[in-house]
Amino acid sequence: MTTSTTAKSPPTLDDIFTRPAEEFGNDPTVEALWAIKAGEHAEVYFNILCAVDPKLLKLTPHDEIIYTSFRNEFPDMKVDIINENELKSPEQKEKWRPFCENFKTVVENYSFGTLLRADCKEDYSESNSFIVPRIQFLAIELARNKEGYNDAIRTKFKASK
Repeated sequence: MTTSTTAKSPPTLDDIFTRPAEEFGNDPTVEALWAIKAGEHAEVYFNILCAVDPKLLKLTPHDEIIYTSFRNEFPDMKVDIINENELKSPEQKEKWRPFCENFKTVVENYSFGTLLRADCKEDYSESNSFIVPRIQFLAIELARNKEGYNDAIRTKFKASK
């Protein structure tokens, strides 16, 4: 008696990231793959900031809606330097939660963990980066771009990248 087996190819990053989170628990493989993808995203985004005028940069088809909603909800929020502890305080989480949920059906992967630079004048590094939901990253980075806070990146880092 013979049995045929088909070789199953390993899952890709996209295969894994589209599956329900409940399937994984705290799987270290998934965490490592997420870290790779987040790092790649950060590197690509920073390279774009070094090459293009941030005011002209389009991050999503919904940039205007995201930016306007962000500034309506958080009109006085400083975006040049973000304190992670303040941003993730219980009070701020309560304010951000409805903002983020408003984009659940608008922005693909709105809650995907994304690296945000604490100080927008600096590159991504262990001491200058922390994880936020993608929609929070988009809102803050759109404000940084539109309000001129990311302008210095091109001149400061262009030659070294």
